[in-house]
Amino acid sequence: MDVLIHLFVGLHIIGIAALLGGFFTQMKAMGQGTARFVPAMLHGALTMLVTGVILVGLNQADDQSVDNIKIGVKLALLIVILGLVYVKRDEETVDKRLFGLVGLLTMVNVFIAVLWT
Repeated sequence: MDVLIHLFVGLHIIGIAALLGGFFTQMKAMGQGTARFVPAMLHGALTMLVTGVILVGLNQADDQSVDNIKIGVKLALLIVILGLVYVKRDEETVDKRLFGLVGLLTMVNVFIAVLWT
């Protein structure tokens, strides 16, 4: 079971990397007001959602404790991120405040995962 959990943790991190990587590649464009949500951001957020749900299930099946409040907060943030990216994915440009909000919420989600013990 540990190997499976570690595999999905790795996939979860790849999803975070895709979402944040897409954000960072658009930061220069954000300064110019021409940023857009790239497909990597949508795919990264979806990967995070699917692997996160699987991780919770695997940890509970392995009788490990799961902090449901932490998971709920992280899920709520991810749903907001995913909703914004999904709705605005086809627009040529996205408002820089909205684009920055997605980056900020993603980083907050990472810090919650790392610092909330």
